[in-house]
Amino acid sequence: MTRTDALGQSYHLTGFQAYCSVNNLKLLVGDATVSDAPVLTDPGTLASITLTLTSASFSAAYTATPLGAGIRAIWFASPQRSAGRNFESDYRFIQATAAAAASPTNLLAAYTAKFGAPATGKRIFLKGVLYQLGFEGPPFGLNQVVA
Repeated sequence: MTRTDALGQSYHLTGFQAYCSVNNLKLLVGDATVSDAPVLTDPGTLASITLTLTSASFSAAYTATPLGAGIRAIWFASPQRSAGRNFESDYRFIQATAAAAASPTNLLAAYTAKFGAPATGKRIFLKGVLYQLGFEGPPFGLNQVVA
């Protein structure tokens, strides 16, 4: 398994690092862990995300929809920030969709449980990744001010 660090340099994971990476993702989404190495899988990436974000609704419409068989979308979000903020590094797990789920995903209940109801005028950063068999694709990130 090859990864890229913050400086753009590629490196290979050791067997233990790969084991932890796969099983940590499986635990995050509620799947059973594995003890044997799975086949390296590329779930792909989200082509687009459109947010609907108000104090009473929070959903993410994405393409391609529905997701492929066995592929799930994992959503990470930031706490509510000042509207003037342009960068975020504090993303936290919000929820994962079911396999082959259709767009959109309603994130309001899960976000409210973790951070409170979205407040008008605050900026929320969202990142979506595709997941399959313990592997995740590249993240698709965006942000929006709560209307």
